[in-house]
Parts: sequence; structure tokens; C-alpha cells
Amino acid sequence: MRQFVKKEHQEAAVKSIKELIRIPSILDESDSGEGHPFGKNVVAALDKVLEICEDLGFKTFKDPEGYYGYAEVGEGQDLFGVLCHLDVVPAGDLKNWHSDPFEPILNGNSLIGRGVQDDKGPTIAALYAVKALMDEGVAFTKRVRFIFGTDEENLWRCLDKYNEKEEALTLGFAPDSKFPLIYAEKGLLQAYLVGPGSKEVSVNLPGTMNVVPETASYSGNLLAEVKEKLTALDFDFQEDGESLTVIGKSTHSKEAPKGINAITRLSMVLSDLVDFAPLNFLGKLAQENATGETVVGKIEDEQSGQLTMNFASLTITPTETRIGVDMRMPVTVKKEELVEKLTKKAADYGLKYEEYDFIDSLYVPLDSELVQNLMSTYRDITGDLVSEPIVSGGATFARTMNQCVAFGAILPNVAGMAHQPNEAWTLEDINTAMKIYAEAIYRLCV
Repeated sequence: MRQFVKKEHQEAAVKSIKELIRIPSILDESDSGEGHPFGKNVVAALDKVLEICEDLGFKTFKDPEGYYGYAEVGEGQDLFGVLCHLDVVPAGDLKNWHSDPFEPILNGNSLIGRGVQDDKGPTIAALYAVKALMDEGVAFTKRVRFIFGTDEENLWRCLDKYNEKEEALTLGFAPDSKFPLIYAEKGLLQAYLVGPGSKEVSVNLPGTMNVVPETASYSGNLLAEVKEKLTALDFDFQEDGESLTVIGKSTHSKEAPKGINAITRLSMVLSDLVDFAPLNFLGKLAQENATGETVVGKIEDEQSGQLTMNFASLTITPTETRIGVDMRMPVTVKKEELVEKLTKKAADYGLKYEEYDFIDSLYVPLDSELVQNLMSTYRDITGDLVSEPIVSGGATFARTMNQCVAFGAILPNVAGMAHQPNEAWTLEDINTAMKIYAEAIYRLCV
């Protein structure tokens, strides 16, 4: 087996990952302006990665509006894409981090920091894998283009803009999931359920749609009663003077059943104390069911499993209730059918459906040249002949292009820590990912 990736590539990659992690590239639309639609920190990460690419010998381009950039090497009519993103989700409660999430550290053999798995680490691993090929002097038969998005954790406006302006890909992959590869991705549907307000209860629990909320704070006049019921239900919480915080377990929305939703736990308690229909929707109907079965019935298919439903945010004011929900739809399920069921059930509780975002599912046949090449590369490098291509509830940029799949960068036996505190990736696994990417792009583009 060819050994393209050398020690110097591995060391330089880790240095570049650290540089990117130090930029807190979180969506901040209050900081939006000309050339930085998602905030100055987000475009700073774009500028930094393009600077790295230029130093490595890539030709680069930055969208004048600041939505995306790309770096390219090679010749030919065909365009092979590596679809990356530079934005990250917020760090959450800093008390749950053992170190500053935006000051990367090495703890033993693990690099820790927000974005090290999702998606700054994999982006840089793939980039230096191609640099290793360049250093070998290979002749690319396709143009290899790294596309850097800046709004993946929210509405994907960056790739919408790219597809409006730029050339379509021939094929490619997104290094933004797990190995061996994701050949099908569930549809993503996000919405708000909006209804009347309440003068009896008030909460303000904003959240990120694709994250199961790990905390939910309450400071109203029912504090003593809420504490009593939380204790009776054996729900974890912390007290802080005139408020308390329900403690859940954060995870990515695509794996909502593996998390503990602090918002729904608080709602279960509050709905026992206040008879308010929109609150009862969460506290008495949805409760801790993260597959949506209590709300819309059992929805699943043989190809991709069950629906997941994450109630990510809750705001109740005297004038309005607003519930944010993230759903990952089985690949054969029609959006219209799900919306009809949710709309009808929500109406029973005085709530109206308002769509926020929808991204259709992805499916690339297992016998396609792309899947066959990537799978054989993965198996040859790792020796793993057991792991099979999988279906994911996650949404990656792969579904924005033709003939693209999600390919790595997290190995099957490694814990996925995207969106979680103390996000970490070992140096050994970073190096393995680089070797896989180098060989895969060599086979497909050289």
C-alpha cells in the first residue's frame, strides 16, 4: 500500500486544526454585514482556511459576499468536490468543559476543542491528505475542489449561494460523518409550533435546532413546586438562588433518543402545575419520546429506521408560545404526510405549524462507482472488512450535490462527540483519516 501521508503532513495538519479551533465561528446574525453574512468570526475562519490553502499551493477563491470559498488543484473537465464546513455550534455550558473550547489542547493523545470532529478537524485532515499527494508530484486527472461552507449548522445558505453561482460537481464526498461511509441520509425537517402566550408561566429556553438541549432553567413563582416534582421524578437539576436548572444530556438531533431532553423534562413538571394547552403538548403528549411516536404515530422504513423528533427550544411569553422542533425523516417518507400529521396534532393544543427548514433525503446506490471505490479504500487502509455502508439521520452537505456521499472522518469504534462538551479526536485517528482520504482521492482523481 502506498504511503503518501508523512509525519510532517500529520504535524502540520494538527497545527492548522488548532488555528481554526481558536476562531469561535458560531453564527451571529447580530454581527451580520457586507462580506460577513453570518458574523465576523465565521468569515474569519473562512479567511484562515483559505490562507492555509494558499500556503499549501492551492488556487483559492472567496465569494465576495462571504458565503463560501474554495480551494482547487489539478486539471481536467471533471470536478471532484470535498464538501466541508467551518461554522460550529455553540459550546453550551462552559462548566461541562474541562478546558476552554476555543483554546485547543492535547490531553494525552487527544486533541480537544469545539469543531475538532465537526468539522474543522476532518476538513484539515482531508486537505493535508491532498497536500501529501501534491508533494508526491502526482498528476490529477480531475480538478479537486475543497468547498468551504459557513452556515452548515443552521440553514445551509452558504451552499445555496454556491449552487446559484458555481459549477456543478461530477462527484465527491463530505468529510462530516463516520466511516466507512453514509450512502443514505434521512430528510431534515425543522419547524416552529406557535400558539398563544400565558400569564401563569414564563420560560425563555432558546436552543440550537440540531442539538438535544442539555439544560433548561426556570425562575418563576412556581419554583418550590417545580423543585418538589423534579425530585419526585428523580430528574437531575441544580439550584442557584432564585432559579433552578434541569440537567439533561446533549447529543446531535439525529441521535435524539440517545440524549436526555432538559426542555421536555421541565415541561413535564410545569404541565402538572399549570393547565396550559401548548405546554401540555410537550409535557403530557411528547414527554421523553424522541421518535415522535406519541405525537405523529410510529414512522419508520426498512431502509433507514425510525423518525427522530427533538424539541430544541421553548419560549413562553404573555403573548406567544414558540416551540422549536427538529425531525429526521426516514428516506421513503413523504414530507407532506409528516407535516399533515404534525399540523393536525399540534392544532389540538392550540399550536400552528411554521416551517423553518427542509432538506430532502440523500440516496446513492451501493453499487455505484463512487461507493465501491470509497469502500474498497476504507477496507484496504483499515483492514476492517466487517463495517458496512450505513444510513444516517444526520444531514451533510453531500445531499446538496449530485453523486456525493458522507465519507468519514470518525472511525466506527470511536465515539462521535459532535455538538458535545469536551469534543475530542485522537492524533492516531486523525492520521488514519488522512491516510484513507489520500488513498481515496488518489484512486478517484489520479
